[in-house]
Amino acid sequence: MAQSDLQENKTAAGTVQEGTGERGGASALFPTYSRYPLSLVKGHGSWVWDDQGNRYLDFMSGLAVTSLGHAPEKVREKVKAQLDELWHVSNLFQIPQQEKAARMLTEISCADAVFFCNSGAEANEAAIKLARRYHQKVKGTDRYEVITFEQSFHGRTLATLTATGQQKVKDGFLPLPAGFKTVPLHDMDALKSAIGPNTAAVMLEMVQAEGGVHPVDRGFVQQLAELCKQEGLLLIIDEVQTGMARTGTWFAHEQYGIEPDIFTAAKGIASGLPAGAMLAKEYLREAFTPGTHASTFGGNPVSASAVVATIETMKEEEIPKRAAEMGKYLSDRLRESLADNPFVKEIRGLGLIIGIECAEPVGDIVTAGQKNKLLFVTAGPNVIRLLPNLKVTHEEVDQAVDTLAALIAAHTAKEDNNQ
Repeated sequence: MAQSDLQENKTAAGTVQEGTGERGGASALFPTYSRYPLSLVKGHGSWVWDDQGNRYLDFMSGLAVTSLGHAPEKVREKVKAQLDELWHVSNLFQIPQQEKAARMLTEISCADAVFFCNSGAEANEAAIKLARRYHQKVKGTDRYEVITFEQSFHGRTLATLTATGQQKVKDGFLPLPAGFKTVPLHDMDALKSAIGPNTAAVMLEMVQAEGGVHPVDRGFVQQLAELCKQEGLLLIIDEVQTGMARTGTWFAHEQYGIEPDIFTAAKGIASGLPAGAMLAKEYLREAFTPGTHASTFGGNPVSASAVVATIETMKEEEIPKRAAEMGKYLSDRLRESLADNPFVKEIRGLGLIIGIECAEPVGDIVTAGQKNKLLFVTAGPNVIRLLPNLKVTHEEVDQAVDTLAALIAAHTAKEDNNQ
């Protein structure tokens, strides 16, 4: 399951558990999500409609997934054309669409080889496996441990939830797999102390999205990259939420002046179709030989066609540049509109992933937003997270900021009256 697909498992204010099933009783689904009482049935650009005909301005983008907006034309047409030809074929055969998608990813990044899967968690799982196998089968060492950071989020598989630096996702899943250590972010001394003879890699997000939208300090990242080289460790960058132009460059690590050994992508890579990718440097290719790792559906013709069309559109429309410009515009407008509200503690982010840290929990503001036809999400109890699509317009940003400012002002006034 991809990075933020579960978000908060706790029932937030205004949300409901799984709905009733066809038989009129409890849903046939496992109650793993606290769902909002909305059923969205249509989307176009920055807008979605529910089954009652109400229209909403979408500043969630399916949790950073529909980065070109809903139903982008070129992706839709390419996927439709592929559906008329071939839906699935085993990875035991050549898949031209997959080859093209991989080539395009290497052309826009520092990577040389790509492995396709279905989600961010699977991409991170592949990265962990690659790091271990490289050390054990190519380098001939016993290294297997991966160091991660507190408040990180890397997925929901057993390995990736163990790598995650948040205890809440681990509850009830003991025993956890061995081979992971977690240290405080930006604590270089703690990081150095955690490195031992079995350490294989360090895994890091450029922006801790689920952990509150915290961009990592540039100086720390550069020190970390140098430390990995000195200690013979692989540097893995989790770009599941920050990759594919969301932060204003193809991948967020480009803004930090480093080149990771391995990095991952998912979410915005295929405009809403299930796809993930693990990308790596050439010298790691020999660690993944035939039979060492696989994915039945990974890189199938339909998803790979969506990846190709997504990247083509992003290149043609200069989406990374646009995301950087619109991210600045959104941040500036938020600071301008919320500057005098003591309820707002900090506005932070990178490109078009923005966090608004507030003095108290914001669940009520999220549900009030839905009533006012604006969709956004949280990043922890006190942080509003904004994830508009990367083609969002100035007018849409203005509308969202005005609505959000009014919602926060109303919430603050209500809290003052209750005191």
